[in-house]
Amino acid sequence: MLNKGLRDEESIRIDNVLKTLRSLDFVPKLLTDDEKFNIENQLKEFGLNIESLTDYQNEELITLLIRCHLDFNQLEQFADFLMEFSKTENYDFENKALTLYQYIHQESKVFSFGINAKIASAKNK
Repeated sequence: MLNKGLRDEESIRIDNVLKTLRSLDFVPKLLTDDEKFNIENQLKEFGLNIESLTDYQNEELITLLIRCHLDFNQLEQFADFLMEFSKTENYDFENKALTLYQYIHQESKVFSFGINAKIASAKNK
């Protein structure tokens, strides 16, 4: 277990990585090498890259993210990133995002209209 000071630092680091990933604009197109490099740079903070993200089974991805100390809010942000990243050509992470949303909904034991709306949206894609 991390002590409170280290946990806070870890949470800030994770939030910064997620903020960077979420700030990237994704439109239906092929990614440039620079765009891929930027994404890979951020994903490596979680022990991931684009290829491994594709290869991970949904449950394995959740386990990895939990081991990286992402809380429910951060898991939701990562799932939001996956939904946005799925807009780019050749990447389909919507099922992984749906699984993350469902995990959050089930495990957080807190009802959230936002998560329910994201689950419904992901199912419709």
